[in-house]
Amino acid sequence: MKHFEESVYRLIVETSTNLPGDVRKAVKRGREAEDAATRAGLALATIAQNIEMAETQVSPICQDTGMPTFVVHTPVGANQIEMKKDIFKAVIRATQDGKLRPNSVDSLTGKNSGDNLGPGTPVIHFEQWEEDTIDIRLILKGGGCENKNIQYSLPAELEGLGKAGRDLDGIRKCVMHAVYQAQGQGCSAGFIGVGIGGDRTTGYELAKQQLFRHIEDVNPNPDLQKLEDYVLDNANKLGIGTMGFGGEVSLLGCKVGAMNRLPASFFVSVAYNCWAFRRQGVLIEAESGEIQEWLYESGSGIAMTEAETEAVTVAASESSEVEAEREGKEIVLQTPISEEQIRSLRVGDMVVIRGEMHTGRDALHKYLMDHDAPLDLNGAVIYHCGPVMLKDDEGWHVKAAGPTTSIREEPYQGDILKKFGIRAVIGKGGMGPKTLKALQEHGGVYLNAIGGAAQYYAECIKKVNGVDFMEFGIPEAMWHLEVDGFAAIVTMDSHGNSLHADVSKDSAAKLEMFKEPVFL
Repeated sequence: MKHFEESVYRLIVETSTNLPGDVRKAVKRGREAEDAATRAGLALATIAQNIEMAETQVSPICQDTGMPTFVVHTPVGANQIEMKKDIFKAVIRATQDGKLRPNSVDSLTGKNSGDNLGPGTPVIHFEQWEEDTIDIRLILKGGGCENKNIQYSLPAELEGLGKAGRDLDGIRKCVMHAVYQAQGQGCSAGFIGVGIGGDRTTGYELAKQQLFRHIEDVNPNPDLQKLEDYVLDNANKLGIGTMGFGGEVSLLGCKVGAMNRLPASFFVSVAYNCWAFRRQGVLIEAESGEIQEWLYESGSGIAMTEAETEAVTVAASESSEVEAEREGKEIVLQTPISEEQIRSLRVGDMVVIRGEMHTGRDALHKYLMDHDAPLDLNGAVIYHCGPVMLKDDEGWHVKAAGPTTSIREEPYQGDILKKFGIRAVIGKGGMGPKTLKALQEHGGVYLNAIGGAAQYYAECIKKVNGVDFMEFGIPEAMWHLEVDGFAAIVTMDSHGNSLHADVSKDSAAKLEMFKEPVFL
Protein backbone atom coordinates (compact mmCIF):
# COMPACT_ATOMS: atom_id res chain seq x y z
CA MET A 1 0.00 0.00 0.00
CA LYS A 2 2.40 2.65 -1.20
CA HIS A 3 -0.16 5.46 -0.77
CA PHE A 4 -1.37 4.51 2.72
CA GLU A 5 0.92 6.88 4.63
CA GLU A 6 -0.12 9.80 2.42
CA SER A 7 -3.80 8.92 2.89
CA VAL A 8 -3.41 8.90 6.67
CA TYR A 9 -1.60 12.24 6.52
CA ARG A 10 -4.47 13.72 4.50
CA LEU A 11 -6.92 12.35 7.06
CA ILE A 12 -5.02 14.01 9.92
CA VAL A 13 -4.85 17.38 8.15
CA GLU A 14 -8.56 17.34 7.28
CA THR A 15 -9.56 16.32 10.80
CA SER A 16 -7.43 19.02 12.44
CA THR A 17 -8.36 21.92 10.15
CA ASN A 18 -11.87 21.43 8.75
CA LEU A 19 -14.93 20.56 10.85
CA PRO A 20 -17.23 18.07 9.09
CA GLY A 21 -20.63 19.10 7.79
CA ASP A 22 -22.77 17.52 10.52
CA VAL A 23 -20.80 19.37 13.21
CA ARG A 24 -21.02 22.68 11.36
CA LYS A 25 -24.78 22.30 11.02
CA ALA A 26 -25.06 21.67 14.77
CA VAL A 27 -23.03 24.80 15.55
CA LYS A 28 -25.20 26.83 13.17
CA ARG A 29 -28.35 25.56 14.92
CA GLY A 30 -26.78 26.65 18.20
CA ARG A 31 -26.15 30.15 16.86
CA GLU A 32 -29.75 30.43 15.69
CA ALA A 33 -31.01 29.47 19.15
CA GLU A 34 -28.81 32.00 20.98
CA ASP A 35 -29.33 35.73 21.34
CA ALA A 36 -26.56 37.34 19.28
CA ALA A 37 -26.46 40.35 21.63
CA THR A 38 -25.14 38.34 24.58
CA ARG A 39 -21.73 37.10 25.65
CA ALA A 40 -22.73 33.60 24.55
CA GLY A 41 -23.87 34.99 21.19
CA LEU A 42 -20.54 36.76 20.75
CA ALA A 43 -18.71 33.53 21.62
CA LEU A 44 -20.65 31.58 18.99
CA ALA A 45 -19.94 34.26 16.39
CA THR A 46 -16.23 34.02 17.19
CA ILE A 47 -16.40 30.22 16.95
CA ALA A 48 -18.06 30.46 13.54
CA GLN A 49 -15.40 32.81 12.27
CA ASN A 50 -12.63 30.61 13.65
CA ILE A 51 -14.02 27.54 11.85
CA GLU A 52 -13.80 29.31 8.52
CA MET A 53 -10.35 30.76 9.23
CA ALA A 54 -8.96 27.32 10.07
CA GLU A 55 -10.30 25.84 6.84
CA THR A 56 -9.03 28.72 4.69
CA GLN A 57 -5.56 28.72 6.26
CA VAL A 58 -5.37 24.91 6.58
CA SER A 59 -4.37 25.38 10.22
CA PRO A 60 -5.57 23.70 13.42
CA ILE A 61 -9.06 24.72 14.53
CA CYS A 62 -7.88 24.47 18.13
CA GLN A 63 -4.28 24.64 19.33
CA ASP A 64 -4.86 21.53 21.47
CA THR A 65 -4.93 18.88 18.78
CA GLY A 66 -5.54 16.31 21.48
CA MET A 67 -4.70 12.63 21.61
CA PRO A 68 -4.86 11.28 18.04
CA THR A 69 -7.11 8.22 18.30
CA PHE A 70 -7.45 5.96 15.26
CA VAL A 71 -10.02 3.18 14.83
CA VAL A 72 -9.01 0.97 11.89
CA HIS A 73 -11.06 -1.84 10.36
CA THR A 74 -8.95 -4.01 8.06
CA PRO A 75 -9.61 -6.93 5.71
CA VAL A 76 -8.54 -10.39 6.83
CA GLY A 77 -4.82 -10.81 6.13
CA ALA A 78 -3.92 -7.11 6.11
CA ASN A 79 -0.49 -6.32 7.56
CA GLN A 80 -1.36 -4.28 10.62
CA ILE A 81 2.30 -3.98 11.66
CA GLU A 82 3.19 -2.10 8.46
CA MET A 83 0.03 -0.01 8.70
CA LYS A 84 0.97 1.05 12.22
CA LYS A 85 4.42 2.13 11.01
CA ASP A 86 2.82 4.25 8.28
CA ILE A 87 0.41 5.82 10.78
CA PHE A 88 3.40 6.76 12.96
CA LYS A 89 5.15 8.34 9.95
CA ALA A 90 2.02 10.32 9.06
CA VAL A 91 1.69 11.57 12.66
CA ILE A 92 5.34 12.69 12.73
CA ARG A 93 4.92 14.53 9.42
CA ALA A 94 1.69 16.23 10.53
CA THR A 95 3.42 17.38 13.72
CA GLN A 96 6.39 18.77 11.80
CA ASP A 97 3.99 20.63 9.50
CA GLY A 98 2.08 22.24 12.38
CA LYS A 99 -1.16 20.32 11.82
CA LEU A 100 -0.72 18.58 15.16
CA ARG A 101 0.75 20.09 18.32
CA PRO A 102 3.42 17.94 20.00
CA ASN A 103 1.28 16.50 22.80
CA SER A 104 3.00 13.26 23.87
CA VAL A 105 4.55 13.75 27.31
CA ASP A 106 6.40 11.26 29.52
CA SER A 107 4.18 10.80 32.56
CA LEU A 108 7.14 10.48 34.98
CA THR A 109 9.63 13.04 33.68
CA GLY A 110 7.28 15.47 31.91
CA LYS A 111 9.54 15.41 28.84
CA ASN A 112 7.75 16.06 25.55
CA SER A 113 8.71 13.62 22.78
CA GLY A 114 8.29 16.42 20.22
CA ASP A 115 6.72 14.22 17.54
CA ASN A 116 3.53 12.88 19.17
CA LEU A 117 5.03 9.39 19.48
CA GLY A 118 5.64 7.55 22.71
CA PRO A 119 4.29 4.69 24.81
CA GLY A 120 0.52 4.74 24.25
CA THR A 121 0.54 7.61 21.73
CA PRO A 122 -1.05 7.82 19.30
CA VAL A 123 -3.91 5.50 20.21
CA ILE A 124 -4.62 2.91 17.48
CA HIS A 125 -7.42 0.33 17.66
CA PHE A 126 -7.35 -2.39 14.98
CA GLU A 127 -10.35 -4.55 14.15
CA GLN A 128 -10.76 -7.09 11.36
CA TRP A 129 -13.88 -7.17 9.25
CA GLU A 130 -15.15 -9.13 6.28
CA GLU A 131 -14.82 -6.31 3.77
CA ASP A 132 -12.21 -5.67 1.07
CA THR A 133 -11.53 -2.06 2.03
CA ILE A 134 -9.88 -0.36 5.01
CA ASP A 135 -12.06 1.88 7.18
CA ILE A 136 -9.96 4.30 9.24
CA ARG A 137 -11.45 6.91 11.51
CA LEU A 138 -9.71 9.56 13.57
CA ILE A 139 -10.83 11.71 16.48
CA LEU A 140 -8.76 14.57 17.94
CA LYS A 141 -10.12 15.14 21.43
CA GLY A 142 -8.34 17.86 23.39
CA GLY A 143 -7.31 17.76 27.03
CA GLY A 144 -9.81 20.40 28.18
CA CYS A 145 -12.82 18.31 27.21
CA GLU A 146 -11.08 15.01 28.04
CA ASN A 147 -10.71 16.25 31.63
CA LYS A 148 -14.49 16.65 31.85
CA ASN A 149 -15.17 12.98 31.06
CA ILE A 150 -16.88 11.34 34.00
CA GLN A 151 -17.92 7.85 35.08
CA TYR A 152 -20.69 6.91 37.51
CA SER A 153 -21.21 3.68 39.42
CA LEU A 154 -24.90 3.08 40.10
CA PRO A 155 -26.65 3.35 42.43
CA ALA A 156 -25.31 6.78 43.32
CA GLU A 157 -26.35 9.98 45.08
CA LEU A 158 -26.00 12.92 42.70
CA GLU A 159 -25.84 16.60 43.56
CA GLY A 160 -29.18 18.26 42.90
CA LEU A 161 -30.72 15.08 41.50
CA GLY A 162 -30.88 12.71 44.44
CA LYS A 163 -30.57 8.95 44.06
CA ALA A 164 -29.78 7.52 40.64
CA GLY A 165 -30.79 3.88 40.50
CA ARG A 166 -29.90 1.04 38.16
CA ASP A 167 -32.46 1.90 35.52
CA LEU A 168 -33.04 4.22 32.58
CA ASP A 169 -34.03 7.06 34.88
CA GLY A 170 -30.84 6.67 36.88
CA ILE A 171 -28.88 6.81 33.64
CA ARG A 172 -30.79 9.98 32.68
CA LYS A 173 -29.74 11.64 35.92
CA CYS A 174 -26.09 10.71 35.35
CA VAL A 175 -26.06 12.23 31.88
CA MET A 176 -27.71 15.44 33.04
CA HIS A 177 -25.22 15.70 35.88
CA ALA A 178 -22.35 15.12 33.43
CA VAL A 179 -23.42 18.16 31.38
CA TYR A 180 -23.82 20.25 34.55
CA GLN A 181 -20.38 19.38 35.97
CA ALA A 182 -18.61 20.28 32.72
CA GLN A 183 -19.82 23.90 32.92
CA GLY A 184 -17.72 26.00 30.50
CA GLN A 185 -14.48 24.18 31.19
CA GLY A 186 -14.97 21.69 28.36
CA CYS A 187 -15.53 24.46 25.78
CA SER A 188 -19.29 24.27 25.69
CA ALA A 189 -21.50 24.11 23.80
CA GLY A 190 -20.34 20.53 23.39
CA PHE A 191 -21.24 16.99 22.40
CA ILE A 192 -21.42 13.92 24.62
CA GLY A 193 -21.06 10.20 24.04
CA VAL A 194 -22.52 7.92 26.69
CA GLY A 195 -21.60 4.29 27.36
CA ILE A 196 -23.93 2.20 29.52
CA GLY A 197 -22.52 -0.98 31.05
CA GLY A 198 -19.26 -2.79 30.43
CA ASP A 199 -16.43 -2.51 32.93
CA ARG A 200 -14.60 0.70 33.79
CA THR A 201 -12.37 0.47 30.71
CA THR A 202 -14.84 -0.76 28.08
CA GLY A 203 -17.50 1.66 29.36
CA TYR A 204 -15.30 4.63 28.50
CA GLU A 205 -14.37 3.05 25.17
CA LEU A 206 -18.06 2.63 24.33
CA ALA A 207 -18.73 6.26 25.29
CA LYS A 208 -15.98 7.52 22.99
CA GLN A 209 -17.19 5.24 20.19
CA GLN A 210 -20.51 7.11 20.25
CA LEU A 211 -18.67 10.25 19.16
CA PHE A 212 -17.98 8.60 15.80
CA ARG A 213 -21.71 8.45 15.06
CA HIS A 214 -23.27 11.00 12.69
CA ILE A 215 -25.05 13.73 14.63
CA GLU A 216 -28.27 13.29 12.63
CA ASP A 217 -28.46 9.49 12.94
CA VAL A 218 -31.28 7.66 14.73
CA ASN A 219 -30.48 5.23 17.53
CA PRO A 220 -31.82 1.76 16.63
CA ASN A 221 -32.80 1.24 20.27
CA PRO A 222 -36.01 3.28 20.85
CA ASP A 223 -35.34 3.67 24.58
CA LEU A 224 -31.87 5.06 23.94
CA GLN A 225 -33.20 7.34 21.20
CA LYS A 226 -35.74 8.66 23.68
CA LEU A 227 -32.94 9.28 26.16
CA GLU A 228 -30.82 11.09 23.56
CA ASP A 229 -33.72 13.36 22.64
CA TYR A 230 -34.53 14.06 26.28
CA VAL A 231 -30.96 15.03 27.18
CA LEU A 232 -30.49 17.27 24.16
CA ASP A 233 -33.77 19.08 24.86
CA ASN A 234 -33.30 19.51 28.59
CA ALA A 235 -29.57 20.03 29.03
CA ASN A 236 -29.98 23.39 27.33
CA LYS A 237 -32.41 24.41 30.07
CA LEU A 238 -29.55 24.42 32.58
CA GLY A 239 -28.48 27.87 31.39
CA ILE A 240 -24.75 27.11 31.25
CA GLY A 241 -24.38 28.46 27.75
CA THR A 242 -21.45 28.68 25.36
CA MET A 243 -18.12 28.93 27.21
CA GLY A 244 -20.10 28.83 30.46
CA PHE A 245 -21.17 32.44 29.93
CA GLY A 246 -24.84 31.59 30.56
CA GLY A 247 -27.32 31.25 27.73
CA GLU A 248 -29.62 29.00 25.76
CA VAL A 249 -27.15 26.55 24.23
CA SER A 250 -25.08 24.24 26.42
CA LEU A 251 -25.19 20.99 24.42
CA LEU A 252 -25.17 20.37 20.67
CA GLY A 253 -25.38 16.58 20.49
CA CYS A 254 -25.93 13.45 22.59
CA LYS A 255 -25.32 9.83 21.54
CA VAL A 256 -25.85 6.79 23.78
CA GLY A 257 -24.78 3.16 23.48
CA ALA A 258 -25.17 0.14 25.76
CA MET A 259 -23.37 -3.16 26.34
CA ASN A 260 -23.70 -6.01 28.82
CA ARG A 261 -22.15 -5.80 32.27
CA LEU A 262 -21.39 -7.89 35.34
CA PRO A 263 -24.28 -8.33 37.79
CA ALA A 264 -22.35 -6.48 40.49
CA SER A 265 -21.35 -3.49 38.35
CA PHE A 266 -23.39 -0.78 36.67
CA PHE A 267 -21.27 1.94 35.09
CA VAL A 268 -22.44 4.97 33.14
CA SER A 269 -19.49 6.54 31.32
CA VAL A 270 -19.65 9.94 29.64
CA ALA A 271 -17.15 11.23 27.07
CA TYR A 272 -17.49 15.00 26.77
CA ASN A 273 -16.33 16.68 23.55
CA CYS A 274 -15.93 20.40 22.95
CA TRP A 275 -17.62 22.34 20.13
CA ALA A 276 -14.43 21.78 18.10
CA PHE A 277 -15.64 18.24 17.40
CA ARG A 278 -12.82 17.02 15.19
CA ARG A 279 -13.46 13.59 13.75
CA GLN A 280 -13.30 12.28 10.23
CA GLY A 281 -12.89 8.98 8.43
CA VAL A 282 -11.97 7.48 5.08
CA LEU A 283 -12.43 4.26 3.15
CA ILE A 284 -9.08 3.18 1.69
CA GLU A 285 -8.41 0.81 -1.18
CA ALA A 286 -6.55 -2.15 0.31
CA GLU A 287 -4.13 -2.73 -2.57
CA SER A 288 -2.93 0.83 -3.26
CA GLY A 289 -3.71 2.58 0.03
CA GLU A 290 -5.50 5.38 -1.79
CA ILE A 291 -8.59 7.12 -0.39
CA GLN A 292 -11.81 5.96 -2.03
CA GLU A 293 -14.34 7.88 0.03
CA TRP A 294 -14.61 10.36 2.92
CA LEU A 295 -16.99 9.02 5.56
CA TYR A 296 -18.32 12.30 6.94
CA GLU A 297 -19.74 15.13 4.87
CA SER A 298 -17.17 17.83 4.15
CA GLY A 299 -17.81 21.10 5.92
CA SER A 300 -16.40 23.16 3.07
CA GLY A 301 -19.77 23.86 1.49
CA ILE A 302 -21.41 25.03 4.71
CA ALA A 303 -20.79 28.73 5.37
CA MET A 304 -20.56 29.66 9.05
CA THR A 305 -20.59 33.46 8.68
CA GLU A 306 -22.22 36.10 6.53
CA ALA A 307 -19.79 38.73 5.28
CA GLU A 308 -22.30 41.57 5.32
CA THR A 309 -23.34 41.02 8.95
CA GLU A 310 -20.40 39.27 10.57
CA ALA A 311 -17.91 41.38 12.47
CA VAL A 312 -16.39 39.60 15.42
CA THR A 313 -14.55 42.62 16.73
CA VAL A 314 -14.68 44.84 19.76
CA ALA A 315 -17.81 46.42 18.29
CA ALA A 316 -19.59 43.22 19.19
CA SER A 317 -19.11 44.10 22.86
CA GLU A 318 -22.18 46.34 22.61
CA SER A 319 -24.07 43.79 24.62
CA SER A 320 -27.32 43.98 26.53
CA GLU A 321 -25.52 42.23 29.39
CA VAL A 322 -23.11 45.10 30.03
CA GLU A 323 -24.13 47.96 32.31
CA ALA A 324 -25.82 50.72 30.29
CA GLU A 325 -23.23 53.38 31.04
CA ARG A 326 -20.38 51.05 30.01
CA GLU A 327 -22.08 49.56 26.97
CA GLY A 328 -20.21 49.83 23.69
CA LYS A 329 -16.98 51.15 25.25
CA GLU A 330 -13.71 49.83 23.96
CA ILE A 331 -11.56 49.25 27.02
CA VAL A 332 -7.95 49.04 25.88
CA LEU A 333 -5.31 47.63 28.21
CA GLN A 334 -1.76 48.45 27.19
CA THR A 335 0.82 46.31 28.95
CA PRO A 336 2.20 46.74 31.53
CA ILE A 337 -1.16 47.38 33.21
CA SER A 338 -1.63 49.42 36.37
CA GLU A 339 -3.64 48.39 39.40
CA GLU A 340 -5.84 51.47 38.91
CA GLN A 341 -6.83 50.27 35.44
CA ILE A 342 -7.64 46.81 36.76
CA ARG A 343 -9.74 48.13 39.66
CA SER A 344 -11.89 50.04 37.17
CA LEU A 345 -12.99 46.84 35.40
CA ARG A 346 -16.15 44.89 36.17
CA VAL A 347 -17.47 41.47 35.20
CA GLY A 348 -19.02 41.76 31.74
CA ASP A 349 -16.54 44.29 30.35
CA MET A 350 -14.80 43.43 27.13
CA VAL A 351 -11.16 44.45 26.99
CA VAL A 352 -8.65 44.61 24.18
CA ILE A 353 -5.01 43.94 25.04
CA ARG A 354 -2.05 45.54 23.30
CA GLY A 355 1.59 44.95 24.05
CA GLU A 356 3.42 41.89 25.33
CA MET A 357 1.80 38.92 27.02
CA HIS A 358 3.35 35.67 28.23
CA THR A 359 2.03 32.14 27.93
CA GLY A 360 2.07 29.93 30.99
CA ARG A 361 0.62 26.49 31.69
CA ASP A 362 1.09 23.71 34.23
CA ALA A 363 4.88 23.30 34.09
CA LEU A 364 5.55 27.04 34.30
CA HIS A 365 3.18 27.64 37.20
CA LYS A 366 4.74 24.81 39.18
CA TYR A 367 8.22 26.20 38.44
CA LEU A 368 7.39 29.78 39.40
CA MET A 369 6.17 28.75 42.84
CA ASP A 370 9.78 28.12 43.89
CA HIS A 371 11.86 30.12 41.39
CA ASP A 372 12.25 33.60 39.98
CA ALA A 373 10.74 34.53 36.63
CA PRO A 374 13.08 35.03 33.67
CA LEU A 375 11.78 38.61 33.22
CA ASP A 376 9.87 41.32 35.08
CA LEU A 377 6.19 40.37 35.30
CA ASN A 378 4.97 43.41 37.23
CA GLY A 379 1.81 44.62 35.45
CA ALA A 380 2.00 41.68 33.04
CA VAL A 381 -0.58 39.44 31.42
CA ILE A 382 -0.28 35.65 31.66
CA TYR A 383 -2.06 33.67 28.95
CA HIS A 384 -3.04 30.07 29.70
CA CYS A 385 -2.12 28.80 26.26
CA GLY A 386 -0.05 26.05 24.69
CA PRO A 387 0.36 27.30 21.11
CA VAL A 388 1.20 25.44 17.94
CA MET A 389 4.55 26.88 16.83
CA LEU A 390 6.71 26.44 13.73
CA LYS A 391 10.22 27.73 13.17
CA ASP A 392 11.88 28.78 9.90
CA ASP A 393 14.85 30.93 8.92
CA GLU A 394 13.01 34.05 10.08
CA GLY A 395 12.26 32.65 13.53
CA TRP A 396 9.21 31.32 15.36
CA HIS A 397 5.67 31.69 14.03
CA VAL A 398 2.36 31.10 15.83
CA LYS A 399 0.12 28.69 13.94
CA ALA A 400 -2.65 28.35 16.55
CA ALA A 401 -3.09 29.99 19.95
CA GLY A 402 -6.41 29.57 21.75
CA PRO A 403 -6.78 29.37 25.56
CA THR A 404 -6.44 26.26 27.68
CA THR A 405 -8.63 25.36 30.66
CA SER A 406 -7.56 27.52 33.59
CA ILE A 407 -8.85 25.59 36.59
CA ARG A 408 -5.75 23.35 36.53
CA GLU A 409 -3.71 26.33 37.73
CA GLU A 410 -5.97 27.03 40.72
CA PRO A 411 -3.44 25.65 43.26
CA TYR A 412 -0.79 28.11 42.01
CA GLN A 413 -2.42 31.14 40.42
CA GLY A 414 -3.22 33.33 43.41
CA ASP A 415 0.25 32.98 44.91
CA ILE A 416 1.95 33.68 41.57
CA LEU A 417 -0.22 36.75 40.93
CA LYS A 418 0.90 38.33 44.18
CA LYS A 419 4.51 37.13 44.03
CA PHE A 420 5.23 38.66 40.62
CA GLY A 421 2.72 41.54 40.38
CA ILE A 422 0.78 40.02 37.48
CA ARG A 423 -2.40 42.01 36.73
CA ALA A 424 -4.37 39.86 34.31
CA VAL A 425 -4.80 36.17 33.59
CA ILE A 426 -6.35 34.97 30.33
CA GLY A 427 -7.80 31.49 29.91
CA LYS A 428 -11.08 29.67 29.55
CA GLY A 429 -13.60 28.21 31.96
CA GLY A 430 -12.79 30.42 34.94
CA MET A 431 -10.99 29.75 38.20
CA GLY A 432 -11.90 29.06 41.80
CA PRO A 433 -12.21 30.86 45.14
CA LYS A 434 -8.48 30.98 45.91
CA THR A 435 -7.73 32.87 42.72
CA LEU A 436 -10.80 35.09 43.14
CA LYS A 437 -9.59 36.10 46.60
CA ALA A 438 -6.13 36.91 45.24
CA LEU A 439 -7.61 39.02 42.45
CA GLN A 440 -9.48 41.02 45.06
CA GLU A 441 -6.54 41.44 47.44
CA HIS A 442 -3.87 42.12 44.82
CA GLY A 443 -5.85 43.92 42.14
CA GLY A 444 -6.18 41.56 39.22
CA VAL A 445 -8.71 40.24 36.73
CA TYR A 446 -9.45 36.98 34.97
CA LEU A 447 -10.22 37.38 31.28
CA ASN A 448 -12.12 34.62 29.48
CA ALA A 449 -11.08 34.06 25.87
CA ILE A 450 -13.11 31.85 23.54
CA GLY A 451 -11.99 28.25 23.88
CA GLY A 452 -10.95 26.56 20.65
CA ALA A 453 -10.71 29.84 18.70
CA ALA A 454 -7.07 29.18 17.91
CA GLN A 455 -6.98 30.91 14.52
CA TYR A 456 -8.94 33.94 15.67
CA TYR A 457 -6.41 34.63 18.43
CA ALA A 458 -3.37 33.71 16.36
CA GLU A 459 -4.31 36.61 14.06
CA CYS A 460 -3.91 38.96 17.04
CA ILE A 461 -0.30 37.87 17.67
CA LYS A 462 1.96 40.12 15.65
CA LYS A 463 5.38 38.91 16.76
CA VAL A 464 7.14 36.30 18.88
CA ASN A 465 9.50 38.30 21.10
CA GLY A 466 11.19 35.28 22.62
CA VAL A 467 10.79 32.07 24.56
CA ASP A 468 11.98 30.59 27.83
CA PHE A 469 11.88 27.05 29.24
CA MET A 470 11.90 25.20 25.94
CA GLU A 471 12.99 22.21 28.01
CA PHE A 472 9.32 21.98 29.08
CA GLY A 473 8.29 21.37 25.45
CA ILE A 474 6.57 23.74 23.02
CA PRO A 475 3.10 23.72 24.66
CA GLU A 476 4.50 24.30 28.18
CA ALA A 477 7.24 26.78 27.31
CA MET A 478 6.89 30.45 28.25
CA TRP A 479 6.33 32.32 24.99
CA HIS A 480 6.62 36.11 24.94
CA LEU A 481 4.12 37.38 22.40
CA GLU A 482 3.46 40.86 21.02
CA VAL A 483 -0.28 41.25 20.51
CA ASP A 484 -2.72 43.83 19.21
CA GLY A 485 -6.51 43.64 19.22
CA PHE A 486 -6.62 40.63 21.56
CA ALA A 487 -10.22 40.70 22.85
CA ALA A 488 -11.51 38.89 25.95
CA ILE A 489 -14.29 39.26 28.50
CA VAL A 490 -13.83 40.05 32.20
CA THR A 491 -15.44 37.15 34.04
CA MET A 492 -13.69 37.53 37.43
CA ASP A 493 -12.88 41.00 38.72
CA SER A 494 -10.99 42.64 41.59
CA HIS A 495 -14.22 43.30 43.50
CA GLY A 496 -14.99 39.66 44.32
CA ASN A 497 -17.37 39.01 41.42
CA SER A 498 -17.24 35.82 39.34
CA LEU A 499 -19.48 35.09 36.39
CA HIS A 500 -18.42 31.43 36.60
CA ALA A 501 -19.57 31.11 40.20
CA ASP A 502 -22.88 32.79 39.35
CA VAL A 503 -23.57 30.51 36.37
CA SER A 504 -22.61 27.43 38.37
CA LYS A 505 -24.95 28.39 41.18
CA ASP A 506 -27.80 29.16 38.78
CA SER A 507 -27.37 25.92 36.83
CA ALA A 508 -27.22 23.92 40.08
CA ALA A 509 -30.61 25.32 41.02
CA LYS A 510 -32.02 24.45 37.59
CA LEU A 511 -30.59 20.95 37.80
CA GLU A 512 -33.00 20.21 40.61
CA MET A 513 -35.90 20.60 38.16
CA PHE A 514 -34.89 17.22 36.72
CA LYS A 515 -34.95 15.33 40.01
CA GLU A 516 -38.33 13.68 39.52
CA PRO A 517 -38.58 10.43 37.49
CA VAL A 518 -39.18 10.70 33.76
CA PHE A 519 -38.76 7.15 32.43
CA LEU A 520 -40.90 4.77 34.45
